[in-house]
Amino acid sequence: MLARKSIIPEEYVLARIAAENLRKPRIRDRPRKARFIAKNGACNLAHKNIREQGRFLQDIFTTLVDLKWRHTLVIFTMSFLCSWLLFAMMWWLVAFAHGDMDPSTESTTNSTKWTPCVTCVRSFTSAFLFSIEVQVTIGFGGRMMTEECPLAITVLILQNIVGLIINAVMLGCIFMKTAQAHRRAETLIFSRQAVIAVRNGKLCFMFRVGDLRKSMIISASVRIQVVRKTTTPEGEVIPIHQVDIPVDNPIESNNIFLVAPLIICHIIDKRSPLYDISAADLALQDLELIVILEGVVETTGITTQARTSYIAEEILWGHRFVPIVTEEEGVYSVDYSKFGNTIKVAAPRCSARELDEKPSILIQTLQKSELSHQNSLRKRNSMRRNNSIRRSNSMRRTNPSLIVPKVQFITPEGSQSASET
Repeated sequence: MLARKSIIPEEYVLARIAAENLRKPRIRDRPRKARFIAKNGACNLAHKNIREQGRFLQDIFTTLVDLKWRHTLVIFTMSFLCSWLLFAMMWWLVAFAHGDMDPSTESTTNSTKWTPCVTCVRSFTSAFLFSIEVQVTIGFGGRMMTEECPLAITVLILQNIVGLIINAVMLGCIFMKTAQAHRRAETLIFSRQAVIAVRNGKLCFMFRVGDLRKSMIISASVRIQVVRKTTTPEGEVIPIHQVDIPVDNPIESNNIFLVAPLIICHIIDKRSPLYDISAADLALQDLELIVILEGVVETTGITTQARTSYIAEEILWGHRFVPIVTEEEGVYSVDYSKFGNTIKVAAPRCSARELDEKPSILIQTLQKSELSHQNSLRKRNSMRRNNSIRRSNSMRRTNPSLIVPKVQFITPEGSQSASET
């Protein structure tokens, strides 16, 4: 606006804008790699160009269970409606073939003994109502089948068999969808971030897992896998290379007793893919650690599986999880508000390989942390002393009753001397 009013020359404005743009550092974020497993455990994988679609129809029950709820409900409703309409058409044809739809038969019923195949079925609407009554076994009593037509008995048997099959398949599908194993996994939680710290003199990768329900997971086990893009010596590129890494568990069966939140630990040793990674190299690594928790649900006996993953940005180096289990009045209490909280601790910034080659690095790091801790305590004590002295001085200044009065003493020579008591 100033340049348009000729107060500031336009050349000066353009030069200043260009200089400001040059001063600002241009930071280009590294393109974020797609996760293989999302934080909620969903697999980030899309299946494309599947030519053999008929394989899904060979296992129709699993296909129905895997469908979304809206699709399942539509199929559930349409299966019953179509079967009712189909057999309604068959009942209508049986009645039409036997002559039950002919109005002239009503006048002849009084003179001769004429029996219809199905009583009170004189239109397609009444045939549809009779089809519903047969398949759902309602039986209002107005319409019923007689022994006049053997074909009607065959249709009745066929409709009962088809109705039982539809009921078994659709009700079983609804039950399996409501009792799926991943529903139980919604109450199995993992910490949002993982940590790398020193435990028992070694670098360890750790994360926390917990169960929100009181019903336990029987024979629960935890597996950790590293997924990364690798290239073989022959030049083959493996986009999703999975490597199992061991979990530090003193129990030989590798099962955990998940009655309270636990910290799962992986010792970074020579077998670990994290052995050559330091704190500076962690942010540059293109890896993903997948955590899989498997077990049997105590109430239903169904095997469940909970999954999550940690990328390099979600791993904190030199942190430790805060304790959340305390004993209160003879009961162990778990504070889930601190489930993912961490504190910063002393940890060497080098890799586990360098730490094994030079054990003195760990000792020096612990000594430095001890010195810094002592210095911080001294600073806190000195600050507390200074604050207490300042408070006492301010209280003396503001409260005149705390000021000690001056007392004058008269000597025998008549001179006066003032002193403070």
